[in-house]
Amino acid sequence: MKVFVAGHSGMVGGAIARLLEERGDHVVTQTYAQLDLTNQLAVRQYMRAEKPDVVIMAAGRTGGITDKTAHPSIFLYENMMMAANVIHQAHGAWVPKLLYIGSADVYPKSTVQPVREALLLTGRPDTANMPIAIAKIAGMALCDTYRREHGRDYRVISPTSVYGPGDDFDPETAHVIPGLIRRCHEAVLTGADRLAVWGTGKPLRDFLYIDDLAAAVLFVLDLPEKTYTEAVDPVLGHLNVGSGGDISIRDLSKAVARVAGFSGRLILDTTKPDGASRRLLDTRRLEALGWRTTVPLDVGLKRTYDWFLHNLVEG
Repeated sequence: MKVFVAGHSGMVGGAIARLLEERGDHVVTQTYAQLDLTNQLAVRQYMRAEKPDVVIMAAGRTGGITDKTAHPSIFLYENMMMAANVIHQAHGAWVPKLLYIGSADVYPKSTVQPVREALLLTGRPDTANMPIAIAKIAGMALCDTYRREHGRDYRVISPTSVYGPGDDFDPETAHVIPGLIRRCHEAVLTGADRLAVWGTGKPLRDFLYIDDLAAAVLFVLDLPEKTYTEAVDPVLGHLNVGSGGDISIRDLSKAVARVAGFSGRLILDTTKPDGASRRLLDTRRLEALGWRTTVPLDVGLKRTYDWFLHNLVEG
């Protein structure tokens, strides 16, 4: 198959592209300089010229809570425009199959845990994640409407927080795991005896290693269309992808500190926000189809830290 991976330069898209190439698929990509996914005309021209058999939409504006809080309009606009352009122009170019990668941010902040797919749109998402949630829900709805109205085989997964090699370790934009890895590493270098952790440390989160997500993408992509359709809800159908377990931010911080060799004291900065008290995805639908995670958190953290050392520190 000729597969266009949108967002191949990011952690998620890169892992998916590598896995596709390993199994022999023909992967086509475009850098941001070559193709601005927020430009409708450019995306239309590319889709109609390239004529891929499959599109995997892994592109999107991502960032940590500080970045999302500071720039909500950018997160909303860019994620919404990229999703709309890629999905609509794939439809216009008669691309028969597409997989859109959503987000766990789409779910209500306060809801039953673990979060089932059917709980989508039953409450308000977390305020800090609202722009991404709205954009992702719009992308999910586009896939759903093209599937029901036009018979397109357009599928959606909603993954939990993903981490691993190739992540964003910038202290201004990083998510929790890469942010902690960088700060623990720098604390070791400077000989610091303490390190601040945002919030109370009590929130529970579900983290998925990047190779597990890439494997899940190909697993869902390869499902027979009838199997996928029967597995998801009839409206806004999608499948959760997660590790199946969660960990407190306090315990996660301790685990990252061990991996990075930081033996100082972790100080909880309770002036900083916690976000939702718990977010764990219910993955029983995907597991019933035969998919399982393979990388435990401690192994994934070690691999991520090693990649950080070899690629961003030792260089």
